[in-house]
Amino acid sequence: MSTPPADGPGLDPVPARDPGLAGRLQSALGRALVVGLVLVTAAFLVGPILVTFGASFAVEWTGVLPGGGFTLDNWRQALGISQTLGAQRGLGGSFTLPLVGITLPIPSTLGFSMLLALGGVFINLVVGIPIAYAVTRYEFSGRNWLNTVAVLPVVPGIILGIAFLRTYPGLPSAVALMIGYSLLKAPYMVLAVQSSFESMDLRQLEESARSLGASWPATVWRVVLPNAKTGIVSGAIVCWTLAAAEFNFSYIVYSRGPKPFSLFLFENISNNPILRAAAAISIYFCIVVVVTALLRATGQRGFSIGGVR
Repeated sequence: MSTPPADGPGLDPVPARDPGLAGRLQSALGRALVVGLVLVTAAFLVGPILVTFGASFAVEWTGVLPGGGFTLDNWRQALGISQTLGAQRGLGGSFTLPLVGITLPIPSTLGFSMLLALGGVFINLVVGIPIAYAVTRYEFSGRNWLNTVAVLPVVPGIILGIAFLRTYPGLPSAVALMIGYSLLKAPYMVLAVQSSFESMDLRQLEESARSLGASWPATVWRVVLPNAKTGIVSGAIVCWTLAAAEFNFSYIVYSRGPKPFSLFLFENISNNPILRAAAAISIYFCIVVVVTALLRATGQRGFSIGGVR
């Protein structure tokens, strides 16, 4: 029996259908709608930020758009910098480190909040990473309870602020704010790092390192943590960004000393020097963008711990 040729009548390719004018119009219309929707959404979300950034350099802001000329005075005031010595003394203050008693000058409320947020992130790293590692790596009695307690602070800041204020009434404002920020943002750190740990086989990773002679601390420090860098960096970005602008908890707990950034904004908007608040918001966004870019670059390149990348 002879085999029919490959190009026989039954194997002829089906000619492609011409979409025609109507099909091309529908395709073009669909692309235009998608592009338009993206542009409108971007304008809706980014527009207020751009207007605020422009207002931070303006002399007046009475309507929707700022005007009145260009000035850097708003940025100088927000940063606590002045051409006249001591003219902006009320914007900053000092912060005494607990236990060691070292007093640090704080040039502005923005710098004070950045310092508090950084301290909160440090506490989150020290406490959140071990919790995420324990609940992912081991099976033990109370594991589910520990996991629940770790994400329990996902509550409104005002609720935790009242409970925190009544439980620890004698703490200095700066210390209370730093600890409170770490509690409020701890779930973001734990969940981000836990997600990274769950994406890898921790048991096999540790056994491989131990078989090569590494001790358990060296295995965790030099192998496990570098492999979880994505979650660690993501958690640090989220915790730092949210803590620096936390309002509800700050409003309840703050008593004296340099004002947190969120209270500084509230005070300036309420008293109507809104241009200074616009400058502070713009500086905050710039800092967030720079820090996020640096942390993302660190996460993409990978960071080394103990000489191991």
